[in-house]
Amino acid sequence: MKSNNYQRGKRGQITLFIIIAIIIVSLVVGVFLLKDVIFQKRLPASLEPVYNTFLSCLEQDTLTGIDVLESQAGYIYLPNFDTGSEYMPFSSQLNVLGNPVPYWYYVSGNNFQKEQVPSKTEMEQQLADFIESKVSACVFDDYYEQGYDIIMQEPEAKVSISDKSIMVNLDMLMEISKAEETAKVSSHEINVNSKLGELYKAALEVYNHEQDTLFLETYGVDVLRLYAPVDGVEITCAPKIWDAEKVFDELENAIEANTLALKVKGGDVQEKADDYFMVDISPKANVRFLTSKNWPHSFEVDPSEESILIASPVGDQPGLGILGFCYVPYHFVYNVNYPVLIQVYDEAVSEIFQFPVAVVIQGNKQREALEGSGAIVGLPELCQHKNTQVSVNTYDLGINPVDAKISFECFGTKCSIGETENGQLSENFPQCVNGYILADAEGYRQGKTLFSTTESGATELFLEKVYELDLNLRLDGRTYTGQAIVNFVSEKYSTSVVYPEQKSVKLSEGDYEIIVQIYRDSQLKLEATSKSQCIDVPNPGLGGILGMTTEKCFDINIPEQTVTNALSGGGSQPYYFVESELAGGRLVEIDATSLPIPSTLEQLQSNQLLFEQNSLIVNVR
Repeated sequence: MKSNNYQRGKRGQITLFIIIAIIIVSLVVGVFLLKDVIFQKRLPASLEPVYNTFLSCLEQDTLTGIDVLESQAGYIYLPNFDTGSEYMPFSSQLNVLGNPVPYWYYVSGNNFQKEQVPSKTEMEQQLADFIESKVSACVFDDYYEQGYDIIMQEPEAKVSISDKSIMVNLDMLMEISKAEETAKVSSHEINVNSKLGELYKAALEVYNHEQDTLFLETYGVDVLRLYAPVDGVEITCAPKIWDAEKVFDELENAIEANTLALKVKGGDVQEKADDYFMVDISPKANVRFLTSKNWPHSFEVDPSEESILIASPVGDQPGLGILGFCYVPYHFVYNVNYPVLIQVYDEAVSEIFQFPVAVVIQGNKQREALEGSGAIVGLPELCQHKNTQVSVNTYDLGINPVDAKISFECFGTKCSIGETENGQLSENFPQCVNGYILADAEGYRQGKTLFSTTESGATELFLEKVYELDLNLRLDGRTYTGQAIVNFVSEKYSTSVVYPEQKSVKLSEGDYEIIVQIYRDSQLKLEATSKSQCIDVPNPGLGGILGMTTEKCFDINIPEQTVTNALSGGGSQPYYFVESELAGGRLVEIDATSLPIPSTLEQLQSNQLLFEQNSLIVNVR
């Protein structure tokens, strides 16, 4: 028994030694792998200013990216642009003082409800991409003049957004040297104070509350019924008439004022129990609601006759005249669409996160609420199944390779694929019959080709380079500085220039129809017109009982109008722009001929006929 205990004791000691050896080896390996972190050397004093300048530049780039995210609804790189229509005026972006801000909710021009709410992960990735694109441009000119050598390799950034700060980790080998001193730093980290995360959470809370309750539409319907004739009855025997333009003007002003009066609980708002304008939500931030009659919007009303709303009297049949009982019922149906910009802010740090939403009132009622919350999670299902290999080559018209971002679009769903290197890409695509491969490169028109990805294959896209040239308009051989609209129309691409506010145009090679419409001051007066409407009104007293009536008429008057700007010059001309011509030119000069300034409606109509016959002279210099 003593012998057995002795053997077990020796085996226990050997096991203990093995465990200790494993721990020692693990520590040695860990120290070796983390030596740059554990034993990070301090930069030589002479090199520290350069590195501090770099960290300051990195911080400034981060702050710039944060500012763009907050001002552009959580986007640095905007989603694809979606145009509006006459029916639905919203595009996918709201122009706020010249800054495009993507809608979080809008209705497309073909009447589809759309959401484009960025997730926090998407914002982190966009900020990381922005930092990578900017950090290499840090300015070290002063240090170069002092004899420093600074080498920076390709950066790779990771960003983490928390409520009150943003952590940036940048992997990039940076070598700084001067004389005999050299330092290499491969990992850089900064922590920037910002409430982007907290403001984004508050913005999501407000947005989801709007999608759940449609409180903006509810307030809009209230304003509509308070400031416009919707439903009602008036005791009168005369028709009721409203000027639709005046109704819409008053409605615009009321919507603007009432939207601005909205507020949420908390923040710097003093809550009142019976406050009509208090929205029942308490985000951890101040919230402001804005709209403007200068932003895209639309108002429609039915029934109407041109710009007049008319309600005709009823109850004036024989026998009721003795009672003096006539009434005018009216019911008008409105479609009202306008944007609201929601700003979530913290005054203590002067940060504002803003996003717009479309307010849609159809048939005097708010739209139907969307199901689900606003945050976007993951990729579309189509994009998750990439299993068909396709090779894509991208060239310019001279068959020179062009690096472009490649995406694939199938029945309205767009998937990012990758980027060509030296004009070549071979990647897996999702399967789709008759989808489109898209190529986007800076300075080029988008390339697009129809391609079915049910089987592996290859395709080529040729991108047309875009050239920006100055535009000079001449009238009767002299430089023209008045108002004009210049249209360049082709099958693939069209653009318009509002002259003289815009004096440049972006063109690519192709066949264009150039149309110039020149407008000059005019005193053309359109005479006042009137429309008469008559009704039979029962005679008072006994005559009314016996069915005797008297015709009474009223006039709808359209006042005299003065046309201050009338078509008085221009024409059209086909022209093929060759790429070599665009590349070597700086100016597009267009000569047009004038037309008589019209003083009568007949002359205005005659000018339209003459305009269609006029040609232009086009030169590229």
